[in-house]
Amino acid sequence: MKLTIQRLTSLSAQDLIDLAKIWPEQTESDWQTCLKPDRALFAAVFNERILGAVKIRLNGTHAELSDLLVREVTRRRGVGLYLIEDLQAQLQQVKCWEMQAEPEKVLDAFMRACGFVRQGNVWKK
Repeated sequence: MKLTIQRLTSLSAQDLIDLAKIWPEQTESDWQTCLKPDRALFAAVFNERILGAVKIRLNGTHAELSDLLVREVTRRRGVGLYLIEDLQAQLQQVKCWEMQAEPEKVLDAFMRACGFVRQGNVWKK
């Protein structure tokens, strides 16, 4: 089965289990907030299981990414890169992408691979 990138509009019982593996410190209400019109929750799905996800706050042509994470057992296989590339294709109206993050070696390399440039503690594209 192929990896797909989906904008989640509702959360199934399995989605809740999978999101809890990605973000164990968060709750269902944290994820439900991302289903509002000015927000988005995108997930990388393989065999009906969420392997990675990212939250997005939308404001016209501007989007702010947060909580970008791929399950540890799935990292270094292109899931995160595919997630970022595909969600950008799905949200073509967005012209300015940002993500706040403290400097961290692995994340920095990943964000550069996605075409982002660091400006202070903000990655921009």
